[in-house]
Amino acid sequence: MTVNERIDALREEMKKEGIDFYLIPMADYHTSEYVGDYFKGVEYISGFTGTNATVVISQDEAGLWTDGRYFIQARMELDGTYVKLFEMGEEGVPTVEKYMEEHLKEHGVIGFDGKCIYEELAEKFQKIAEKKNGSLNTAYDLLDRFWTERPELPKTKLWVLEEKYAGESMSDKIAWLRGVMKEKEADAYLLTSLYDIAWLFNMRADDIKYVPVFMSYVWLTAEEIRLYVAEESLTEAVKAYLAENGVEVRAYDAIYQDLPEVSVKSVLYNPAVVNHSLVEALPKDVEKIEDVDPTDERKSVKNDTEIQNTIQAHIKDGVAVTKFIYWLKKNIGKMEMTEISAADYLEERRKEQEHFLDLSFETISAYGPNAAMMHYEPTPEKFSKLKPEGFLLVDSGAHYLEGTTDITRTIVLGELTEKMKEYFTVTLRSNLRLSAAKFPEGTIGQNLDVLARGPVWDMGLDYRCGTGHGVGHILNVHEGPQSFRWRVMDRAKVWRLKPGMITTNEPGLYIEDEFGIRHENELLCREAEKTEYGQYYHFQVITYAPFDLDAIKPEMLTYLEKEELNRYHKMVYDTLSPYMTEEENAWLKEATRAI
Repeated sequence: MTVNERIDALREEMKKEGIDFYLIPMADYHTSEYVGDYFKGVEYISGFTGTNATVVISQDEAGLWTDGRYFIQARMELDGTYVKLFEMGEEGVPTVEKYMEEHLKEHGVIGFDGKCIYEELAEKFQKIAEKKNGSLNTAYDLLDRFWTERPELPKTKLWVLEEKYAGESMSDKIAWLRGVMKEKEADAYLLTSLYDIAWLFNMRADDIKYVPVFMSYVWLTAEEIRLYVAEESLTEAVKAYLAENGVEVRAYDAIYQDLPEVSVKSVLYNPAVVNHSLVEALPKDVEKIEDVDPTDERKSVKNDTEIQNTIQAHIKDGVAVTKFIYWLKKNIGKMEMTEISAADYLEERRKEQEHFLDLSFETISAYGPNAAMMHYEPTPEKFSKLKPEGFLLVDSGAHYLEGTTDITRTIVLGELTEKMKEYFTVTLRSNLRLSAAKFPEGTIGQNLDVLARGPVWDMGLDYRCGTGHGVGHILNVHEGPQSFRWRVMDRAKVWRLKPGMITTNEPGLYIEDEFGIRHENELLCREAEKTEYGQYYHFQVITYAPFDLDAIKPEMLTYLEKEELNRYHKMVYDTLSPYMTEEENAWLKEATRAI
């Protein structure tokens, strides 16, 4: 079936159920950022392959909403289909909710799979329907009726992350969490975030590609803890580990039958994560305590063991990335290279590192104009050959037993225009300014984002994404709750930067049909001095790979920016040189020279 034929099939199912508007989010039952193949309904119904989108289908129109990272990609992938692109955040473009308010007719019905929409969003659609004397229909996954070759739900094997890597036992984390529940006067806690469950249990799996988590739910009280997970995912060692920690294991889907029978007075859950169907399953007389997941911030502040391990992971990763850059620059024009072969070579260098587990996301290897698409990924059907000219942007990362990495380098392959050099340098200035920040306790990422954006704003330019995100510890490479971004959609939900938080620093410039540039390092928040004005913090850069000096216009850098760059490059050389060959070191010495 083509995209248009699938939309026609969906419309027939909507007619059968009396649904006027049907929503398909890029989401699983756990509000995960990335989803397994079973949950790629947006891609199935629209052809869009990005990682953030919502599709709305009516009998008259089909719309797809996505953010600025994917505008260029979406225009290309939706071309020739019924689907209209709504560019989120752009002037005059309504949100999904606003669109629904404007188009839902009197007594209209909004439909969606209640397991795939989190409660907070479902409540918004409920209010929209009520204003039109309409209703919600959340009982059906309509795609399931005609998606005949739909992949199965994942059930990969679980494994235990030893305490020498996790830094804290599962029992200690559970004890802490029960203490938080007591403070919030909650008898029970419903936890459905896959990242938080994996962190809490010190267990990992491979149920989402590049995200080592497992499909599961957790129900916790002062006396019991239940893990809802597929029986097929459990090894004998994992069963023993769970039994030792007093965990009752139940079937993954059993939670929908169990929740109506629970006998507690109050339950804590995060309405921005827990799906609508689960909340509907709770007894009506249970007090619902809606709050953020306490595990979210706790896991973002890495403990001393996680920090030391993560630094070691970055050294390994820096060796792999730097060997890749050396190979690329020495061989471009001498042998045939493509975006895919370059990405494959980098992956092989990572696999050589001890304790390598997997990539942390699909490598973005983007040459020339392709790099203007922030999350472009080459495929065997569509890729570019590399030439000894212009830029190759490579955004990549890996999971090791010690931790997770995320790094971007924009690499010079040959001749550049003055515009390329200017934009490369101004983007590097943005990175260096944020890296050098010192700030008082209580500062949030939004306070610091202007440091990164200042140089590009001065040129009347910007980038349609955040400057940085938290990074999980052998979890999701995009972790919250902290971030660097100047747009705050909800002013009440801001997070202070704390020592132990690791956040990316990745400003960029993306010029459609020309080129894209991004410079990304990871920053570890550390304590600085304490003065009469309070405790100050600073950042330790924990990413180790050279920026390409071949594209820098030194006269555009301030004295302090040059000092920051030279200091960083000296650290890179001192850290990596013991792991490089004599030839690689000779090149690295030049690549990290002071300017």
